[in-house]
Amino acid sequence: MTLLRDLSVLWSLFHILILFMLLYRSRYSRKKTILLTGITMGALIVLNMVGLIIYGAETMGQVFILTCTLPSLLVFWLISRDRNGRFFFTFCLADTVALWIIVVTNVVDFYFGGQQYILMFIGRLLLFPLAEWGAVRRLRKPYLELQEAVPKGWGIFAGMTALYYLLLAVKSNFPVVITQRPQELPAYLLILILMPLTYAVIFAALYRQLLLYRKRQSERILQEQKLTLEARLENQQYIRKVKHDMKGHAVTLSGLLAAGKIDEAQAYLKGVGVQMDTLSGQFCANPYINAVFVHYVRKFEEIEAECRLDLQVGQEELPYMELCQILSNGLENAWDALRKLEPGNREVSVQMKYNRGHLLIRIRNKCREDLHVEKGIIPATEKGGNDHGFGLVTIKEAAEQLEGEMFCYTENGSFVLDVAVSCLAFAKMS
Repeated sequence: MTLLRDLSVLWSLFHILILFMLLYRSRYSRKKTILLTGITMGALIVLNMVGLIIYGAETMGQVFILTCTLPSLLVFWLISRDRNGRFFFTFCLADTVALWIIVVTNVVDFYFGGQQYILMFIGRLLLFPLAEWGAVRRLRKPYLELQEAVPKGWGIFAGMTALYYLLLAVKSNFPVVITQRPQELPAYLLILILMPLTYAVIFAALYRQLLLYRKRQSERILQEQKLTLEARLENQQYIRKVKHDMKGHAVTLSGLLAAGKIDEAQAYLKGVGVQMDTLSGQFCANPYINAVFVHYVRKFEEIEAECRLDLQVGQEELPYMELCQILSNGLENAWDALRKLEPGNREVSVQMKYNRGHLLIRIRNKCREDLHVEKGIIPATEKGGNDHGFGLVTIKEAAEQLEGEMFCYTENGSFVLDVAVSCLAFAKMS
């Protein structure tokens, strides 16, 4: 009957991999991830099965952390996108759930199955697919979203799950297997009951974090939509005003022409044309991004700041929601800094360049002489004595959603914000 035992061990090892791969994020494509996992974990499973046949279940149970857990931890760490608390929590979660199923079926088989391994085999045959079904139906989607949304705070959860895993492993196999220590079985059962309850508390806390993240994202989206709509409405109202003012321009031009002042009339007409181009918001072809520039160019004009734009974007399909977040927060920071400077020292420039699916953005504005920001460090908010801290976290998060990066620094009396994003990432999401 040891054949059923060996088959149940093989089944368990195989499904541990499936359970883990359902929850973690690989740095490679799905095909490459499956190939690497099949090669490395296949060899590891074969070695452990050989050890099981040669040395027996009790001996392999005492050393499986060295022969199975740590090697698989290293392999998955190398191919994982996350190399921090998120990865360790996911790894320990999958291993602990699998170990819980293994030890429960082992205890049930010993006390109720007469060590014939029939209950062990049937229990593992049913419980592992059931755990995977629950992971797919209830856990996988919000858990992957949570990993994307919450980059920090996973360390304490990873530590808790690692300790539970070690507690189960040690309590199950040392100094001998738990079935040979019946006096310790009540405490052991309490540990088995306590573990799912602890995970329930952890996931409740994580779910609250997910709800908070979704709420913040919704508020940001609504705020950006409001800003875009207000900018477009303001632009349309201003255009109507300019059209009304054209009557006055026509009267002026008629007077100049009637007086024979051709050069003056041409200069006046040229000035009217430049004003019309600016006020009508002809900055770029994308209507959403253009509306942001219309709004902020006018704000810069109100504080008499010199604004230079170099927007090399056309009809490309751009992730306008994230870009509106980046631009509006970056330009708001620039406007807030410039309005505190002397009027003659208020300068801002914006460069946008689209090239082969990637968009580069640079916002440069004059800043206080005593301001110093090192590249790669997000400065503090105004409470810490800096005007540029507001919105930079939002800009960084928006850039990371598009597989991009954000850097800010001071250079030659100016504050520089550099953002590089992938529009190809936007195409994948849409």
